[in-house]
Amino acid sequence: MEAAITILALLLVAFIALGVYATVKAVGAAKRGVDRTITQARRTVEDTTLRAKSFGQTGVAGELAQLRLALRTSMRATQDALHAGVAEDSSLAESVGLFRRLSAHGLELDEELKRLEREPDRATVAGLLPQLRERTERITHSADSLRWAARDRARQFADDDLDALNAQIDIEAGALRHWTVEEQQPGQAQGAASQGPGAGAARGRDARVDWPEPAAGSGNSSTADESWGGPAREEAPQAITAPDPHLRTKYPWQKSARPETTN
Repeated sequence: MEAAITILALLLVAFIALGVYATVKAVGAAKRGVDRTITQARRTVEDTTLRAKSFGQTGVAGELAQLRLALRTSMRATQDALHAGVAEDSSLAESVGLFRRLSAHGLELDEELKRLEREPDRATVAGLLPQLRERTERITHSADSLRWAARDRARQFADDDLDALNAQIDIEAGALRHWTVEEQQPGQAQGAASQGPGAGAARGRDARVDWPEPAAGSGNSSTADESWGGPAREEAPQAITAPDPHLRTKYPWQKSARPETTN
């Protein structure tokens, strides 16, 4: 009985702990989602404000707004491109590390530009603009280089995959059209047969053998046969004529033939 109560108590504690853990995770996820939403909303508002200042204001304020807008746009585009590419290509992990180091300089410059927007001494800020512009161009150029390199790499991989796929499709299409090869083979054989007799005759004329001529002054056919390389012609055998019994010589010991009698 005590063992059963202990097991039930342990199960209850385990369920409570699991519920607390799930609640904490859910609250953390919801908080991160809310923070992400607030960050995106604040970023959108800041970008809209900077765009409005860059077009609506002139002088130092408008120049600072343009620098901030160009910096934030370039850094955000590079970040999105690298994070999207590293999920498919692990070799971009080093590029992501370099971008993090570059982001530290970018955030520092953005904070400085934001602080200078509230600076009342416009003359001092105007003297700092060439240096700030150069720093912004260096950071944006590095970010753009990373972004375009990642895009070119992904495009090259896509082109290679497409070329390999096209080659495989061509092979498969040729295998599916196997009857075209079978139709071409009889046509080629018929063409060879139509050209065969003339070509064979031409080859026979080209491959003519110069046989040795018979010896001069010899009219004997056997000698001519021998000169052609064949066996000598044999004399034709004479027919055997049966002897006439009436003309045969009679000898004394031979009896004369009896005449046939009829009854």
